[in-house]
Amino acid sequence: MSTSEVEASLEPDEALVVPGQAVGAATAVAPTPVEAPAPPRGGLAGGLLKLARPKQWVKNVLVFAAPLAAGRLDEGYVLGHSAIMFVLFCLAASAIYYINDAFDVEADREHPTKRNRPIASGVVPVKLAWTLGPILGIAAVVLGVLLCNPGTALVLGLYVVLNVAYCFSFKHVVVLDLAMVASGFLFRAMAGGTASELPLSRWFLLTAGFGSLFMVAGKRYSEMVLMGEEAAKTRASLANYSITYLRFVWQMAVSVTLLTYSLWAFQIPEGDSTLAWHQLSLVPFGFAFLRYAVYVDAGTAGSPEDVLLKDKVLVGLGFAWLLTFVLGVFHV
Repeated sequence: MSTSEVEASLEPDEALVVPGQAVGAATAVAPTPVEAPAPPRGGLAGGLLKLARPKQWVKNVLVFAAPLAAGRLDEGYVLGHSAIMFVLFCLAASAIYYINDAFDVEADREHPTKRNRPIASGVVPVKLAWTLGPILGIAAVVLGVLLCNPGTALVLGLYVVLNVAYCFSFKHVVVLDLAMVASGFLFRAMAGGTASELPLSRWFLLTAGFGSLFMVAGKRYSEMVLMGEEAAKTRASLANYSITYLRFVWQMAVSVTLLTYSLWAFQIPEGDSTLAWHQLSLVPFGFAFLRYAVYVDAGTAGSPEDVLLKDKVLVGLGFAWLLTFVLGVFHV
């Protein structure tokens, strides 16, 4: 989502369907009755925190990927700069959420779930969001220069600018909207390397880029399955997509992701390790995508962070992948 964090900021909060249940029911959705917005909780401070989407910050863990792949994450300097980038991307992403929700306030008030967001429900004043959004975005870029280096600030700056452009215009441009949202993940992956001045593998960047496209297309697909013709009322670009086209996109993206990850894993030297851990990591990596695809196919992947954190099998596959990858990085 450039990238947008907007990525998640623009998705409905659907209920999680666990594989093995009657997933077919997700394809037949009755119109959601209009209800009054949920009462505010925590007042203005709570509304501002909710508006920042702290659940979405889990995406920023991607900044640790490049240092981990390089086998440098155990170095104090690299770990420190990666942690700084995590915080700065949380600031930058929250800035985009503030701006996006202020811009989309009228449309959100017509949405069955987005109408409960802090601005749409009246908890956070629109003018306050318009003020704090740019402040957070500028602060992230300035801190990138002061705490890391100009290259890092450039990545953060491009992330913020492209996301703002997405909010105002490009979210309605077919295909380009998918590319810009997906690029948000790519910027995170790049920033983890630039912050510590580490080289970035082309296969690593392609894996991050197409993996992000898979997630974004899966979210759009889920929105269309969940809301049907009503989906275009809250995301205008969906009026130009068909379910079959979005299915083609996410299937193509996951295929390319697995291919580029394989090329990346076989490119990395294994040192004196008796087992090819990087190559073995393809097993949990591939099955994790297959598991997540169950949710996408059922139309219940509109909120990726919920799927990733609530599915115990996915969590287990994630730990298995991380373990095999780390063992390969440190040549165990």
